[in-house]
Amino acid sequence: MAYLPIEHYGIIGNMRTAALISLNGSIDWLCIPAFDSPSVFAALLDDGKGGRFEIAPNDPAARTKQFYWSETNVLVTRFLSPDGVGEIEDFMPTGLPTESPWHDQLVRRVKVTRGSLAFKMTCQPALDYARAAHRTAIGTHGAVFEGAPLSLGLSSSVPLQAVGDAAVSTFVLQEGQEAVFVLHRLQAGEACRRGPSAAETQQIFDHTVDYWHGWLSKCTYTGRWREMVYRSALTLKLMTYEPTGAIVAAPTCSLPESIGGGRNWDYRYTWMRDAAFTLYGLLRIGFTEEAHAFMRWLEARAGEVEADGSLQIVYGIDGRHDLKEEVLGHLDGYRGSRPVRIGNGAYQQLQLDIYGELFDCLYLYNKYVMPIGFDAWLRIRRRLNWLCDNWQQPDEGIWEVRGGRRHFVYSKLMCWVAMDRGLRLAGKRSFPADQERWMQARDQIYEEIMSKGWSRKREAFVQHYDGEALDASNLIMPLVFFMAPNDPRMLSTLKAINRSPKDGGLVSDGLVYRYDSETGSDGLQGREGTFTMCSFWLVEALTRAGRFDPCKLAEARQLFERMLGHANHVGLYAEEIGESGEALGNFPQAFTHIALISAAFNLDRALDGGRPG
Repeated sequence: MAYLPIEHYGIIGNMRTAALISLNGSIDWLCIPAFDSPSVFAALLDDGKGGRFEIAPNDPAARTKQFYWSETNVLVTRFLSPDGVGEIEDFMPTGLPTESPWHDQLVRRVKVTRGSLAFKMTCQPALDYARAAHRTAIGTHGAVFEGAPLSLGLSSSVPLQAVGDAAVSTFVLQEGQEAVFVLHRLQAGEACRRGPSAAETQQIFDHTVDYWHGWLSKCTYTGRWREMVYRSALTLKLMTYEPTGAIVAAPTCSLPESIGGGRNWDYRYTWMRDAAFTLYGLLRIGFTEEAHAFMRWLEARAGEVEADGSLQIVYGIDGRHDLKEEVLGHLDGYRGSRPVRIGNGAYQQLQLDIYGELFDCLYLYNKYVMPIGFDAWLRIRRRLNWLCDNWQQPDEGIWEVRGGRRHFVYSKLMCWVAMDRGLRLAGKRSFPADQERWMQARDQIYEEIMSKGWSRKREAFVQHYDGEALDASNLIMPLVFFMAPNDPRMLSTLKAINRSPKDGGLVSDGLVYRYDSETGSDGLQGREGTFTMCSFWLVEALTRAGRFDPCKLAEARQLFERMLGHANHVGLYAEEIGESGEALGNFPQAFTHIALISAAFNLDRALDGGRPG
């Protein structure tokens, strides 16, 4: 099989792990038992060695469609052939009690709704990122893939046979018939478990659908583009790790930001920044349980901070600190894009912006969900005091550059946000605080950004103090209330960014580059695609400026609706969009779906005459 484009995939999950399923019915990415566990299927990163779980009609001319069962994370892949119409319903049971025999499994139900279809199923795991061998044995209820340290069972309602290290089945279904395959973990030496009956499968399916419908019913968003907001919310929920409350940036690793290039990173971890933004997006539309869960995760990290009060920028979903980066040289990479990396060396970076995102999130939590306690305040106070002493340091910034530390404007901006939100919390709750010191730091940061972060030559805020390059992250300024959206400097920055690259800007046909990667100043080789999240940030900046200029509001709506057209067939977005419109980077990306929700929320409100939040 050849590599399918990244955008040809849907996702299912159970808030522990997630699987990517292609339009042709193949599971090409799955890690078990957790998001950041070693992969068992990774054809996405190596078509030959990575392993896959494929179910497809024998008719190669069959057409395919893929869609979600309405308002759920149950994915349906439909095959249309002259001989008949069949479909696969893929889901991971959710909302079941942990003692349920069907908990923590992956279900694939194959059905024929018209005529007759012959199918072939091939399940060929490649354990531990295709580094570990396994033995395949067929038993009474299905197949066992016995390896170390992981063994899997594949229960099946149709006969299987072992072909090499794969389990294979060819079967024919008539109209109204179905076959069920269930993938599950096994203990060493355990036989494959009995699969669910047709009635039990229907019960599991109904329970899962009811769970997603029940969860989505809490959404308070009723405005325009509701379907896309719902899909983004459902996708973000899939990226929460229920046992700890952690939120992953994406469920994949090493999907390239440029084909053949080396910008390939592992995003299956919890960045303070991404998680804080995720909670902001979910709180905007009424979801509070996730905020409670993430606060518990933060509480668990509270005792692990450095002695001086600093924080690590990214953690494992279980809270581990060491995310040592490793290259998997035996894997070819997506479409030959090497190296394939697991782990993420950015955990050792200094990124001062995380304090702003985190404290803004805590401020919103205190305002809209639940008052924070005094013990939490003591930790906030300690970190703000640390920030007072350290905000003047250069850092690696939001984009995690590997070209050395600089005084990034966005990092300083978010330090200002941290101090501002700390002062607001202290005033709101009458908490004890060194308000005079914090206020002095906040004002000093503001003055420095306005003097050193502003370029008279570019008539815009720039990426860092020592250069003239633009950066799309500065579009955030009015969103965090650092600057009025109609301030002349903000409007000038917006105008500069909103030009085409050939005219010195960052926008190509409505798509926004985060910065000019061709300069090599980020320490990396190759050019990247446009950053989808930044396009939604541009929508928000135009929306806020549109309160004072109806033309900008009209431009914001047009850009937003064009961006909706860049979603894939089931409403998902990758990190970036390439020059040919292809999806690039890890997929789906939480940041992008957060930005979509925020842009939709504020644009809808502005179009109705309200003030963006």
